[in-house]
Amino acid sequence: MAGNTKLTFLHTPGHTPEHLSILVTDTTRGDDPWFVLTGHTLMVGDAGRTELASSLEEGAANLYESLQKFTSLDDYIELYPGAFSGSVCGRKLSGKPASTVGFEKRFNHALQMKNKEELIKYMTEEVPLQPENFKETRKTNQGK
Repeated sequence: MAGNTKLTFLHTPGHTPEHLSILVTDTTRGDDPWFVLTGHTLMVGDAGRTELASSLEEGAANLYESLQKFTSLDDYIELYPGAFSGSVCGRKLSGKPASTVGFEKRFNHALQMKNKEELIKYMTEEVPLQPENFKETRKTNQGK
């Protein structure tokens, strides 16, 4: 608790193994969550790339499990990602900086995959070009 705000931390690996998302509840309004900060795990339109700190396939497998946590949330919950269109961390990202869980369940490309194998295939195809400093960033992310 932080005053009237309850923060629930969700371990949502995929973009990186240690990635967290934060579910936020305003206790003056009710006991149900109001919004979720998803970082680079789930963004508006797609999910974040998965090879920054692990292999592409391992990250995608972890991402599948993380995405299930979001799809189990109520549709009305607002979703605030860490990036949107123009970021090298995703492919089919919208220019809209926020959404709702329900809208993403219906239209997000990554959430349309029916099983883990399908998501791994999806996340390992058409991977965006790596940024110029990718190798240095990956070493930092891996603690090297």
